[in-house]
Amino acid sequence: TRTIPSHPQVWTNSINQANKMALLAWEKETGIELCHQGITPPVPAGWVGGPPPAGTEVYIGKLPQDMYEDVLIPLFQSVGKLYEFRLMMTFSGLNRGFAYARYCTQRSARDAIATLNHFQVRQGWPIVVCRSTQKRELIVDGLATSVSQRELEAMLQQVTEGVLSVTLHASPCQRQAKLAVLKYSSHQAAALAKKALMEGNLRLRGSRVRVDWLHRDLKQKLQLWEERPPPSQVQEGKSLAVPKPLASPPVLQDVLDRLNTLCWRQHLGTPLFLTKCVQVNPNGWLRFWYQVVIPGYPVPFSGFTWVQQDGQGRSGDDEAKVTVAQHVLHVLGESL
Repeated sequence: TRTIPSHPQVWTNSINQANKMALLAWEKETGIELCHQGITPPVPAGWVGGPPPAGTEVYIGKLPQDMYEDVLIPLFQSVGKLYEFRLMMTFSGLNRGFAYARYCTQRSARDAIATLNHFQVRQGWPIVVCRSTQKRELIVDGLATSVSQRELEAMLQQVTEGVLSVTLHASPCQRQAKLAVLKYSSHQAAALAKKALMEGNLRLRGSRVRVDWLHRDLKQKLQLWEERPPPSQVQEGKSLAVPKPLASPPVLQDVLDRLNTLCWRQHLGTPLFLTKCVQVNPNGWLRFWYQVVIPGYPVPFSGFTWVQQDGQGRSGDDEAKVTVAQHVLHVLGESL
């Protein structure tokens, strides 16, 4: 999954020429096609079914930046059969110092950690091999306060793939700025998105935009902030897990019919909604936890949302389902 520059002058001068030529010779000999985001060999011969289960991927760190697949893949194949290997690259032709190896079995992944962690790939150059954490959430901090959720989602859909949800918060680190939490369908999708956003594809207003993984302490802090009740009106930039309702929200059955039709058309199965009211404010706002499970979709949609009864007989539960269904429709590529 990465592209070898076709002309030598594209490679940075810091790349060892012998290493470069060895990689090109290995690529020709093995017939493995290298693309931009790492390398994904063909699924192993005889492999049946979906990808290997959780616990089969290892993280490889502290790599020499001019070391490539011709050395790394044979090394990691020596302890077990590889399902895929992803070496993260810069556009200069150097690697980013880390990679991911996914094995066909959990035992092979454990053997790789036991055998190759602190292994010296060069004299005096030990590498790190450990269990991959499979992170799927990123933060984009330092966005201008004028950036809207709709604008950010539109940009992300252009430059990344697999985004499931986008939430906006007040930045805890920068005054007069916003922080966005981006959730992706897989660790690989999130890693590729992080790379794309860090390499200058983020075209949004903001003087000091920073992209990083969402760490546990910050996630807990944002969840605590989310417990604060909303004001009398939903304001732009409020930390919500789903878009704010439309001024004249549609009828619940209409939204569910639209979502069911979309899921059937994409062969995903019928969505299952779970909602629970967890907080009631004196001003009439209700906070709901929700989860939507779609059989053919890789992960469930879950989170919290604030709603207010419309005074026309609809329950808060129905209002929450309308808002959540609109969010799921939006993620799946269709909006009302």
